[in-house]
Amino acid sequence: MSELSLSLPELGWGHFFQQQLSLEEWEATVPVRVLAINRNHIDVAGEQGHQRLAVPGSWFLRDVEELPTVGDWLLLDSATGQPQQLLERKSLFRRKAAGKEAKLQLMAANVDTLFIVSSCNRDFNLSRLERYLALALDAKVEPVLVLTKIDLVDDGLEYQRQAMSLNPDIAVETVNALDADSVAPLLAWCGHGQTVAMAGSSGVGKSTLLNSLCGTSEQVIGAIREEDEKGRHTTTARSVHFLPEGGLLIDSPGIRELQLSDCEAGVSSLFEDIETLAQSCRYKDCRHLSEADCAVKAAVNWGDLSPRRLANYQKLMAEQERNSETIAEKRRRERDFGKLCRSAQAVRRKECGC
Repeated sequence: MSELSLSLPELGWGHFFQQQLSLEEWEATVPVRVLAINRNHIDVAGEQGHQRLAVPGSWFLRDVEELPTVGDWLLLDSATGQPQQLLERKSLFRRKAAGKEAKLQLMAANVDTLFIVSSCNRDFNLSRLERYLALALDAKVEPVLVLTKIDLVDDGLEYQRQAMSLNPDIAVETVNALDADSVAPLLAWCGHGQTVAMAGSSGVGKSTLLNSLCGTSEQVIGAIREEDEKGRHTTTARSVHFLPEGGLLIDSPGIRELQLSDCEAGVSSLFEDIETLAQSCRYKDCRHLSEADCAVKAAVNWGDLSPRRLANYQKLMAEQERNSETIAEKRRRERDFGKLCRSAQAVRRKECGC
């Protein structure tokens, strides 16, 4: 166990977590926050310091959403130091894991603010930003669009204008991630006990931004490839960093493929304008393609709605529905297989008189 120890409020503890514990649990357990996941071990921090714990083997038989991820709060047995209980989360980022397998992947828990990082170059993509925004809104986490490398373009205000067009209520900050003064406005979201996560494609400057916010060189920085203006992937695992202002920042690998799952509420919130228009369509199940009297298509024709925005809305809704159904089916098969195995074991025990 390290000498580093922080109070629970400094680690993000609050009333939401406190109310989940009975008096007996408070006396018999120790709350700790998960800082990193390393295969079968997890790094945690609490009032007694920083330590590494082995995850009980039985936990891997649980559903993936019942396993700890970065940002979670765990209760440890005061006597043995072993993990006992995963506390209810106030927010959770999850996605469909990359690849063909129908598998859910947890990204971070108990986050207050998400910095969605994009660079002012060929990486800038409105549809990708909408994907991250839907993820944040679904988790009920405040999103902040952070546009980096503003020092490398002539008209940074044009990038900011485009980003603000996605939703006028969402904050947009333009920064030179190498300049501490330039990133200073972001500190408003990094106060005492606040948890901030960063997400964005590889090479947009997240590691550089983290170093400027921390005032140190905690992350290795990759150079920019001149041929495509993309940075090299340097962060390889999610981890928590402590900020001078008292906040916590969760850094994550650049996400090349963010597949949404069970994110309908987030998509609906982000595209509220389209769903409001859809209420005036002739058909309740209108897909806004070629149906008669489609209010959404009419808005596109009149120039009141961007064709790109409508296409991305349709894409994200179809994607999250497809992935949700696929993952749900996989879960059902796994539960049925588990029941079959338990039944077979019970029969064998009965036959051998165990």
